[in-house]
Amino acid sequence: MKVRPAALIWRLFENQTEILLMRYQYGGQDVFALPGGSCDRGETLPQTVIRELQEELGVAADIGEMIMAGEMLLSERSDDVLHVVFAARNLQGEPKLNPAETTALELVWVPVVGLDQLNLYPNIGARIQPWFTSATYLGYIGRIEQRYFG
Repeated sequence: MKVRPAALIWRLFENQTEILLMRYQYGGQDVFALPGGSCDRGETLPQTVIRELQEELGVAADIGEMIMAGEMLLSERSDDVLHVVFAARNLQGEPKLNPAETTALELVWVPVVGLDQLNLYPNIGARIQPWFTSATYLGYIGRIEQRYFG
């Protein structure tokens, strides 16, 4: 099983909370993902997120508490993946895609309201939305049901 740590980065813009997502194109569809990636040997999960933010977006952030962890069991198509999402605060720098480090097409700030309607990888939009109002950490959420894009 692969492990993919990711950062939940948010801002308040015109009285609504938005999160930073990376937009990809798979199978002719827009697919959005939280910034993050695969661990290098000897890296902790927060170290991976810090490195990925620097490499792919040219920014730094304070990586805080784990918001959630859940598995995507996709063995019929590819490796199973454990997704671990961390709160990222105090963003330093202006995020900008580095095409040498990612295949993402663009960065987008997306309102939290409506996240459950996006093609999000992993498919956790409906779980992220209430976190912003409850501040309850979701911990282990079990299996993440994911639609296949491609």
